[in-house]
Amino acid sequence: MRTVLENAVIVAPARLFRGTAAVEDGKIAFVTEGPDYDRRPDDQVINANGRYLSPGFIDLHTHGAGGHDFMDGSVDAIAAACRTHMRHGTTALLPTTLSSQDEELFENLSNIDRAAALRKGMPEILGAHLEGPYFSPEQNAAQDKRFIKNPLPEEYQRIFAHCPSIRIWSVAPELPGALQMGNWMRAHGIIGSVGHSNAVYEEVLAASENGYGMITHFWNGMSRLTRKEAKMYLGVAESGLLIDDLTAEVIADGCHLPLSLLKLIYKTKGPDRICLVTDSMRAAGTDVTESTLGSLKNGQRVIIEGGVAYMPGKASFGGSIATADRLVRTMYRRVGVPLPEAVRMMTLTPAKALGVERRLGSIAAGKDADLLLFDDDIHIELIMIKGKVWAAS
Repeated sequence: MRTVLENAVIVAPARLFRGTAAVEDGKIAFVTEGPDYDRRPDDQVINANGRYLSPGFIDLHTHGAGGHDFMDGSVDAIAAACRTHMRHGTTALLPTTLSSQDEELFENLSNIDRAAALRKGMPEILGAHLEGPYFSPEQNAAQDKRFIKNPLPEEYQRIFAHCPSIRIWSVAPELPGALQMGNWMRAHGIIGSVGHSNAVYEEVLAASENGYGMITHFWNGMSRLTRKEAKMYLGVAESGLLIDDLTAEVIADGCHLPLSLLKLIYKTKGPDRICLVTDSMRAAGTDVTESTLGSLKNGQRVIIEGGVAYMPGKASFGGSIATADRLVRTMYRRVGVPLPEAVRMMTLTPAKALGVERRLGSIAAGKDADLLLFDDDIHIELIMIKGKVWAAS
């Protein structure tokens, strides 16, 4: 049976148009502008009633949701967090780890691989994003200093051997051995991402030439313009704006970055070099006032207030509680980004970053039928993953 979505405003990468899309065998069968198409007697027709038909959202950096963390030590917790994100429009994601003991990391990477095999009723797990443990102690933010260290080949190669599905690895490139690791990551299909780094421009430029293609949660947990012995040095933040080849993760929850800074990043990098990410912790999709960042066993207490998680004392954020729909809503409704571009930063740009744009990230014949219907406030009303419709509530 073919499913046809009629009377939709289709969100293409560069424009909106009124049209129809059909889905068959888990794939997009066709997309046409206007109402006319070759109807079949057994078509299952969904009338979009003028709502937006969008590709499913892709989140490259999330630690959990729905009261669960991807480092809780169980496949069920991973699946539950994924399903919470699904209800907010995420159809594919990278579960993300925090700096931790090796044994805990290995256990949770194995659980991520096992959860990826479940598939039913949850977003597609595209691999894992490792956030740490190779970070600058000066930029640890919510990362536990007990586990931060310099990269050693025998160690990161052992981690990869245990979990070859790693797709992104956040590393501070100024650390001894980090550029060697960047080239090793590139050779093994892993995207190096500059994260929790105290680097200056020359070090970030060297990173971009040695396997690093992204910047983790841009403007958070990184160095900025500094003066040393009267000389001015660009930090990671300014370097990321200057180096065109680096794609920036942006937490557009309206809390981590002020709207003015979101406007600056958008104006400077553009929608093809920005991936919206939630960086969400377990409290995303809940209404709790206190929670735990990281695993229940070794995590850190955080306070939930004003739509964001804080470390105790509020000296720094402790991860976001955002979901993907909130990110798109912020960029579209509050920052004033055109809807096709706001959606592109949550769909096609992350798909291209991972190299999966041939099947994900836009609405085109032959691609996976990961689709959403939402209204002008980005309230998700229908979710489709590989052609299967799931309720948003």
